[in-house]
Amino acid sequence: METLYQLYTDKYNQIGTDFVRYLYDEIDWNSRLIVIVGARGVGKTTMILQHIKMTNTKNESLYVAADNTYFSTNSLYDVASSFAKNGGKVLYIDEVHKYENWSKEVKMMYDYLPELKVVVTGSSILDIIKGSDADLSRRAIRYTLEGLSFREYLNFSRGLDIRPYSLDEIIAGKVELPKEVNYPLAYFKEYLTKGYFPFFAEDNYHTRLENIVNMTIEVDIPTYAKMNISTARKLKKLLYVISHSVPFKPNFSEIGRAISADRGVVADYMVYMEKSKLLQQLEMGSEGMAAVEKVDKIYLGNTCFIYALADGNPEVGNIRETFFFRALSVRQKVLSSPVSDFLVDGHTFEVGGKSKKQKQIKNVDYAFVVKDDIESGYLNVLPLWTFGMNY
Repeated sequence: METLYQLYTDKYNQIGTDFVRYLYDEIDWNSRLIVIVGARGVGKTTMILQHIKMTNTKNESLYVAADNTYFSTNSLYDVASSFAKNGGKVLYIDEVHKYENWSKEVKMMYDYLPELKVVVTGSSILDIIKGSDADLSRRAIRYTLEGLSFREYLNFSRGLDIRPYSLDEIIAGKVELPKEVNYPLAYFKEYLTKGYFPFFAEDNYHTRLENIVNMTIEVDIPTYAKMNISTARKLKKLLYVISHSVPFKPNFSEIGRAISADRGVVADYMVYMEKSKLLQQLEMGSEGMAAVEKVDKIYLGNTCFIYALADGNPEVGNIRETFFFRALSVRQKVLSSPVSDFLVDGHTFEVGGKSKKQKQIKNVDYAFVVKDDIESGYLNVLPLWTFGMNY
């Protein structure tokens, strides 16, 4: 145990609290069992260590990484039991999916150590969801941490304190920026290229992104789906196709023929990649049973993936729509509009560049043109960057 405490202290001492993620204040930290999921690299570890530091609870807490070699000969439950018996109050288990049968042992902690609170995080979203849906369904409260919003990117990179804006406020043109950001477009281009993950200031950013994609598609998904490595490689090729698309309209039968799988299996693979945050599936928003859960378009999970995978030749329309879809889907249900690009809470949005016209939405109520490359809006024309202020 001394080794675990020393590693915990080393991690704790490296953490700053100047910038805290949007999800922090939304978590009920008093819950007995919290599960935090999110793509690799979005900042889950930092957030839980910040919570320990900001609540001054270091001495009654213990942080462990589930992939530590210590657990090759010791169980998570035994560590939790010993910690609780010695007065420990909160156990934080990071990367819990790397520990076999983690959900069963965490369930035991909940059932047999009622005085102990447990917080677990995992990057393999598929495995975490499976475990928390099955063994922990009535016990755990699950949260999902998304990547940085444009608002968070500005706050983190420039030391600002811009508040989030609701969709209604964004539509009403109420977004205000501090004097330090007189010209938001340059910062917005930075964000689209490298701002979604908190390690944007580190070297070889896009190489790191490729590593995230590779680990997810070659390790996480095959492990969960019992997929062979050759199929995983074909799915990676599919991601490259999506990164160059305008955007990608799926034909699951054609995709199945390309990767030697039937249509139903392809649909499952798409769900796995979506839950892993590699891509987003846009469902049709038209009425009737024919539209229920029918996928209209597929986008990558964020714009930074496009820049990492598109070999320096990203399609600008794809980037704009990917950003809008990802940003809005954190707070709202985003659907495909039958007359335009997106349908959100009864509002229709047409996304494009600064020369985009009103033609497609001229006879539609509550419709807006969302333009890139403009700093401020007018009437029903809204700047694209403002939708990055919603969380």
